[in-house]
Amino acid sequence: MATKMMRVEEIMTKTVATISGSASVAGAVAVMKEKGLRALIVEPRDANDPYGMVTETDIVYKVAAFGHDPKVMRVYEIMSKPCISVNPELGVEYVARLFSQTRIRRAPVIKDGLVGVVSITDILRKSDFVEKPKSNFEVYYNEADPDEAAAKFYDC
Repeated sequence: MATKMMRVEEIMTKTVATISGSASVAGAVAVMKEKGLRALIVEPRDANDPYGMVTETDIVYKVAAFGHDPKVMRVYEIMSKPCISVNPELGVEYVARLFSQTRIRRAPVIKDGLVGVVSITDILRKSDFVEKPKSNFEVYYNEADPDEAAAKFYDC
C-alpha cells in the first residue's frame, strides 16, 4: 500500500515578502535584512506577467562583486524572471527532485496567484521524508485537469 505523499501546501511558507522589479537593490536588501529573508518574490507587472525572484546570491554575485551602486541598480536588472514556480498540490518529493535537477533552493507557490513559497529548508524541517521515505514516487495529476502542468519550467 502506497503511503500518502505530503504536498507542498502542507509545508510551504504562507507569509511571503514581495518587491517590485523597479525597486532599488538597496531597497531589496533592506527588506531582506528587516525580515531575515534570503530571497524576495518579484511581483508581476500585470496579470500576464510571470513572477520573478531576487536572492541574496543575485545581489552578492551581480552587485557587490562588481562594485555596482545598489541604490542605483534596480531589482529587474539582477532578478531571475520568469522563474520556476510550483503548484501547492505537488508532492514534496517531486519538488525535492525538481530542486535537485535545477539547482534552485526555493520557488513561489502559485495557484490563482501567489499563495506561498517553498524552500529546501521547508522540505528539510517540515516534511516527513525521514519518517516515511518514498521509494516509488507517485505521479501528480490535477484531477480536474489531468493535462495541467504540475510545475512550470522556465529558463532562468
